[in-house]
Amino acid sequence: MIHLFKTKIGRLRMIAILEGISLLVLVFIAVPLKYGFDNPSLVKMMGPVHGSLFLLFLFTTLSVGVEQGWKFKEITWKVLLACVIPFGTFYIDHKILRRL
Repeated sequence: MIHLFKTKIGRLRMIAILEGISLLVLVFIAVPLKYGFDNPSLVKMMGPVHGSLFLLFLFTTLSVGVEQGWKFKEITWKVLLACVIPFGTFYIDHKILRRL
């Protein structure tokens, strides 16, 4: 796992995984706690964390795409789309980023 931090694509992959995990926590733990047990504290904490990771993923994708010379129509748009589809970052890591 440490080797992921050595390259920009590795860092992008790590951000993608963290963004996906933060969404899992929100959807399957925080939201049920909020609405099922009237406890919104985890949503208040994880919401901004997920939002920050989402934005970091967007900006890092654009930065890596420009630096690596990705063709927008071939790679970049797919990676960007992944972060707006629930759990898409896991898919895109497996299908595209891991191979780069």
